[in-house]
Amino acid sequence: MSKYFYVFFIAMLPLIELRGAVPVAVGFHTADPSFNMVAAYILIALGNMLPVPFIFFFARRVLEWGADKKFIGKFFSWCLDKGHKGGAKLQKSAGHGLYWALLLFVGVPLPGTGAWTGTLAASFLDMDFKKSCIAIMGGVALAGVIMSLISFGTAAGWSLAH
Repeated sequence: MSKYFYVFFIAMLPLIELRGAVPVAVGFHTADPSFNMVAAYILIALGNMLPVPFIFFFARRVLEWGADKKFIGKFFSWCLDKGHKGGAKLQKSAGHGLYWALLLFVGVPLPGTGAWTGTLAASFLDMDFKKSCIAIMGGVALAGVIMSLISFGTAAGWSLAH
């Protein structure tokens, strides 16, 4: 059971999120085929989505409060900058399809994208919470599929080479 908690926890971490949890789960499955990937994927998606309401409603306020504080200000300012840049990037590329752009922003597993940054961007843009959650959930699912394909492909290539 601890391996499932481990991937759930990894998926909640900023910057790492699902993009780090899926390869870890695939590694667990490769080492032990009884490790249930469907259960792991569900836990990873839940872990990645769990922080979303807190980020949407509270992170912006906390980050703005802490941006001028001595020890945490630099990191909080960096987070605010990421959210603003993510929001500007979404608005620029989206036009009328802002929620589709949010889904793709979260779903394409590149550095600086993901549920945390997408949620911060949605919060900064004052997007509708329910529609944002649906778009972010779709993005998490898309990222999970992409990361699973990459991870299983890499694991299969690795096992063929050895």
